[in-house]
Amino acid sequence: MKKSIDISVQINSLPDSPGVYQFYNAENKLLYVGKAKNLKKRVSSYFGKTHDSSKTNILVRQIHDIRCIVVETEYDALLLENNLIKKYQPRYNVFLKDDKTYPWIIIKNENFPRVFYTRKFIRDGSQYFGPYASVGMVHMLLDLISNLYKLRNCNLKLTKENIEKKKFKVCLEFHIGNCKGPCEALQTEEDYDRSIHEIREILKGNISSVIRHLKNMMQRHSDSFEYEKAQAIKEKIGLLEGYQSKSIVVHPSIHNVDVYSIINNDESTAYVNFLKIINGAILQSQTIELKKKLNENSEELLALAITELRQRYHSTASEIIIPLIPEMEMEAVTFTVPKIGDKKHLLELSLKNAFYYRKEKLNQLDRVNPEHRTERILNRMMQDLRLKELPRHIECFDNSNIQGSYPVAAMSVFKNAKPSKSDYRHFNIRTVEGADDFASMEEVIFRRYRRMLDEKQPLPHLIIIDGGKGQLSSAMRSLEKLGLKGKIAVIGIAKKLEEIYFPHDPVPLYLDKKGETLRIIQQLRDEVHGFGITHHRKRRSKGVIHTELMNIKGIGEETAKILLKKFRSVKNIRQAGEKALAAEIGKAKAKLVENYFKEKT
Repeated sequence: MKKSIDISVQINSLPDSPGVYQFYNAENKLLYVGKAKNLKKRVSSYFGKTHDSSKTNILVRQIHDIRCIVVETEYDALLLENNLIKKYQPRYNVFLKDDKTYPWIIIKNENFPRVFYTRKFIRDGSQYFGPYASVGMVHMLLDLISNLYKLRNCNLKLTKENIEKKKFKVCLEFHIGNCKGPCEALQTEEDYDRSIHEIREILKGNISSVIRHLKNMMQRHSDSFEYEKAQAIKEKIGLLEGYQSKSIVVHPSIHNVDVYSIINNDESTAYVNFLKIINGAILQSQTIELKKKLNENSEELLALAITELRQRYHSTASEIIIPLIPEMEMEAVTFTVPKIGDKKHLLELSLKNAFYYRKEKLNQLDRVNPEHRTERILNRMMQDLRLKELPRHIECFDNSNIQGSYPVAAMSVFKNAKPSKSDYRHFNIRTVEGADDFASMEEVIFRRYRRMLDEKQPLPHLIIIDGGKGQLSSAMRSLEKLGLKGKIAVIGIAKKLEEIYFPHDPVPLYLDKKGETLRIIQQLRDEVHGFGITHHRKRRSKGVIHTELMNIKGIGEETAKILLKKFRSVKNIRQAGEKALAAEIGKAKAKLVENYFKEKT
């Protein structure tokens, strides 16, 4: 009881203010960090009730001490929470997976600044642009800059005094035209800084303003009959416009906007994509992976991701385009959930990037560890189909008949999400007259699982019935007779709209059309359908031949088999002639067959 009393005392002493709370266990180990608009209300919500999440219940049982830090605003709480999580990585907090050091473009804080890329962020007064999600984007920008401007790439200390004392000599870069020779005062610092100013604007995404400035310069040179200089600037404008045309994705009026999308349909992982939009162009893009610990919802995860990415990219955007409003408030920032138009297009583009990133991540894991793919698919199916255990053994059933003739059924089997063809079975319907799919399904399910019970074989984890509510109900009647109702999960799939039906539930489930669960179900259905059709054709073919030959008085089954084995078809038997037939079955029977077919012509 001492712990409960101590905790209640601590909760009562908490303020009704924004802040960050920290839960510690009896060994003084940090378990969890959270943020709150009202500390007392938020922390109180953990105690005095049972939570839906078992992990949350386990966390609460371990809490021995509560500490808090009061801040001015909810956004300050978000920032502090994010920093504490990154620093201490508590066991029950979302883990923001980030195993990279991302590249930056730096304009060095020095005389005649160099422009290059780095992975180290040092607070030395230099200007950093980024980080960029890929080195390819960095190289593309640096190549553009090197084509537009002649900057030095040496690391000489080009102070005014050193240049005046003529300490340096121009190098090969000057002679091949890549540098204007500021080391020998062949280029003024003012002229060099004009290039740096334009580069800074390009890296900020303000390409249009740079193009306008260059066009004015080109016009002035042209008016002064300096055509070579005007042509050089025209070539720069062409490069910039080419780069800009590749970058524009929406209307240029969408300026300084952040876009976030989220995929949160996996049990343990969520993915958030970020796009930075300047003048309608994507300046930066990154997808981050969040490892969930307490079944966090999308609103919570988005709040954490937005806080982290705005810090990482030093974003000052006053508008954030987002699929849903997160659990946060930010001063001077508007959250927009677009329904139509360019902003909706941007949100969809962001989501595509998130899906692509997730797919690539999963593919990488699958290639490294094929068992990971199996477990992932089975877990996805268990979640999508509301199963109590992983569907490692699945059996799927389908009926096949044409106008009621030769009714058969088939069964396909998947084990660990892969076909187990040696376990496929077909069934000739014995007790049903005519085309009665419901009765046929009832017979087949009863025969299959009565035999499994008699032989004490392991039952499947999931039964799939190819058909709608009627076939599913028929299957359930047989399982009930066998005492298996509730012991095996059963679903039906209706072909037309790919609806999934559960027993005694009239409302169908619609699975993700591109999801792996529906793909596996469709594959099972295609397998059983093909297997059943093949068997039906064989049986129908045998039945037609049997009827035709057995109509001949004096010709029995064995004789028919001999003829079919030799001549392959009734048509060939008809055309073979009495002599050829006699060589196989004797003159008397050959005469009977020959006379039969003559009478039919």
